[in-house]
Amino acid sequence: MHQPGLNNFQVRKHNKALFMSLMWRHKRLSKSRLAQLSGLTIPASSNILEELMNEGKLEHSPQSLSSRGKSSGSYQLPSTGAWTLCMCVTPTRIEYQLADAQLVGRGECGQITFSVTTPEALLSQIANVWRRVSQTWPKQRINLALAVHGQVDPVTGVSQHMPQAAWKAPVELKYLLEEQLKIDVRVDNDCVMLALAEKWLNPRQQSEFCVINVDYGIGSSFVINGEIFRGNLYGSGQIGHTVVDPRGQRCSCGRYGCLETVASLSALKHAARQRQPGAEPTNRQLLAAWKAGEPWILDWVSHAAAAIGMSLYNFLNTLNINQIWLYGRSCEFGAQWRDAIIRQIAFNPFDPQDTLKSKATNIHFGQLDRASQILGIGYLYVEER
Repeated sequence: MHQPGLNNFQVRKHNKALFMSLMWRHKRLSKSRLAQLSGLTIPASSNILEELMNEGKLEHSPQSLSSRGKSSGSYQLPSTGAWTLCMCVTPTRIEYQLADAQLVGRGECGQITFSVTTPEALLSQIANVWRRVSQTWPKQRINLALAVHGQVDPVTGVSQHMPQAAWKAPVELKYLLEEQLKIDVRVDNDCVMLALAEKWLNPRQQSEFCVINVDYGIGSSFVINGEIFRGNLYGSGQIGHTVVDPRGQRCSCGRYGCLETVASLSALKHAARQRQPGAEPTNRQLLAAWKAGEPWILDWVSHAAAAIGMSLYNFLNTLNINQIWLYGRSCEFGAQWRDAIIRQIAFNPFDPQDTLKSKATNIHFGQLDRASQILGIGYLYVEER
C-alpha cells in the first residue's frame, strides 16, 4: 500500500487541526497550555495561533488563566457566528438544547411530546420547535443538528429507517428542513450523538470506546482511533439487531430473535402485555414494579442483561475496545443490571485478569447529563471542518 509522506503544508495543516480540536474541547486555553497539550514548542505554537487568528478561527482574550508570572492572556473560540439548536428526535418526542457559537449550552434543556403518523407531521414539529426558539433570539442565525433514532445517512441527511415510526419510507430530513427554514441542517443517529458527547465533553475520554444506548430499542456507536466509525453503509453499531434467539420474536428489522426483542424496554412492554392482555403499562410503571420486587420483572431484567452482555462480548472480541458507556432509561435498573452484563464480559479469554487496570475492560454508566448528551450532536459541525 502506497503511503505518501507529509510536506510542510500538510504538517502545518495537521497541527492547526490539532489546535482547533483542543480549543473545541477546552473552549479557552493559554499559549503555554496549548504547547503542553500538543507537544509543540512555544514559538511553533505562536505561529499556529497567529494563523488561526488571521483565519478568524480563534480570538485572543486578555483573560489570564494563571495567577503566576506575566501572562499574555488566553485564546478562545470566536464568540460570534451561527448558533446550533441540537435535537434528539423520535416519532413521539423531541428533546432540544440551544448552543451558542462555541457550542456552550444556552438556556434549559427542553422537551415536547406528541403523536404523529406521517413524516410531514414530524417535520412540522421540528420546524415549530426551531421557530419558537428562534423567536427568542431574533437577530441570531440558528442552525439545526438532529439526532434521529434508527438508521441514518449522515451525508445526505436521510432518515432511512425509524423503528418507532408509523411510516417505513426514508425521509429526507436535511433537504426538506433546509428548504423550508433556509438554514444549515446536519443529521445523524442518536447513538452517534452520545458518542460525540463523550468524545468532546468528557475530559478523561480515551481515543477508543463504545456507547450502548438501551432504551425503547438498543443501539451503539464506536469511536476508534478518535473517530466515529460508521461503515460505508452507515449501519455500524446495530448491536440491537444481533440475533440472540433464532426462534424468538419477530423484530422490526424483519428478522427473528434480535437482541432488541429480548432486552429493550419495548420487549419488556411486550412481555407485560402477554402476561396481561389489554394492559398498556408505561415504562415508569414497569420500573416501579421492578423496584417493588415483582418476581417476573426481576427475572426478565436478569435475562435481558445476560443477553446484552453476550452480544457485547461478541462485539468486544471483534473490536477489542475496553471502555463501554451505558446510556438509556434501562440504566435505571441499576448496578445489579450492569453487573449481570459485566459477568458475561468477565469470561473474555482475551482480557487477562492481571492486565493494567487502565487497559482492562470497563463498563460504566454514562456520567453526562441529558443536556450535555443532546449537545453532542452539535459537534457534527465541528467534525466536518
